[in-house]
Amino acid sequence: MALLVRRALRHLSRVSDVLFRHTLLEREITIFDDDVFLTSYPRSGNTWTRFLVGNFVNPSEPVTFLNVERLVPDMYKTADWVLRRRPRPRVLKSHECFDARYRRVIYIVRDPRDVAISNYHWEMKLRSVPEGCPIEEFVPLWMSGKFWRRIGSWADHVNSWLATRQGHDGFIMMRYEDLQANPQRELARVAEFMGMDPDVQRINRAIELSSAANMRKMEETQGRKWVATFHTRSDKPFVRKAASGGWRTVLPEKTVAYMEAHWGAIMKQLGYALSSEVEKDAPVATHAGQ
Repeated sequence: MALLVRRALRHLSRVSDVLFRHTLLEREITIFDDDVFLTSYPRSGNTWTRFLVGNFVNPSEPVTFLNVERLVPDMYKTADWVLRRRPRPRVLKSHECFDARYRRVIYIVRDPRDVAISNYHWEMKLRSVPEGCPIEEFVPLWMSGKFWRRIGSWADHVNSWLATRQGHDGFIMMRYEDLQANPQRELARVAEFMGMDPDVQRINRAIELSSAANMRKMEETQGRKWVATFHTRSDKPFVRKAASGGWRTVLPEKTVAYMEAHWGAIMKQLGYALSSEVEKDAPVATHAGQ
């Protein structure tokens, strides 16, 4: 018990350091008690979840890259006065680490080995990482929080939420891999969490509209008009392979070992098997996502 307490205090100490680094602008938005926050570390499947939830909640208006900021707003891309005018209850995208004001949170988590790869390609798309940069050089810098200083590292972010909210009312955790494997079940969980009827036909339609193929098709014609990507490299897609387990064929063994040495405990807590426990020929799961 004493060990668990020390670990929790250590995690909270690191989280407090991250919180103090936040800018006021990004944390001081108007928040209502009935808001639902789709929260995750960057490149963990948040955009796919926005499309899924948006298509479920708004069946009469399919989500596109042109209307997603209105239907499921990104709190970083939308002015507070605009957000205050959105119909309630609002569903908002957030990458914030623990915030006690968030009363209802759907927390999306993804295998950090795949998150690292997705961030690697995203930073190239943003031009903050040069083409050809070895991924084994990128990963340690990314793990240090260099690219997301405001919210800290993946482990900081995950621990900030799980140490404070897991098992409490108003919080559910959803693994990206589970969403891929059984989107019907996971979207039904989300619907019930939001107090909505998990209608099967409505869920299936939301899944179809949010497929990787459909999102890629929309990105081809709308990506240059979407606030999140209009300024980025057009030769690098936002919606990539949409796969889980890609780290097995992309990351060098030394890089995987480095990640697991630092984050192995939290990975196992979340149900992610370490490389020594994973068969090398295990299949790579594919669905919609980032």
